Amino acid sequence: MAPPPETAPESFQRIEESPEFRQLRSSFRNFAFPVTAGFVLWYLLYVLLSCYAPGFMSTKVVGNINLALVLGILQFVSTFAIAAWYARFADRQLDPRAAVIRGRADATLPAQPVDHTAVAEEAAE
Repeated sequence: MAPPPETAPESFQRIEESPEFRQLRSSFRNFAFPVTAGFVLWYLLYVLLSCYAPGFMSTKVVGNINLALVLGILQFVSTFAIAAWYARFADRQLDPRAAVIRGRADATLPAQPVDHTAVAEEAAE
């Protein structure tokens, strides 16, 4: 594969320092960090309750279904809900901004030929 042109790092540096890219990165962080922290705390609460409050966790909810089982299932539900929430957030907030930045980058960077044999070799590995 041919080495990238020498001007590419400077172009990427300009993109990275642009206000649009900083705003994109900030939007991602403002979503991802609080949601991740909240989920980790929710998971740790479940683990701590399981370890230190077995009486509470064994509380029957319906029939033989106890609170531990309900909270455990809610762990999975919350995981899928967060994934769907992020996909919707990215689709509405992040992807359009990234497309604009990518379009500007494509317009300023010189076109590079694609070495299809190298791509095929990497895919075969």
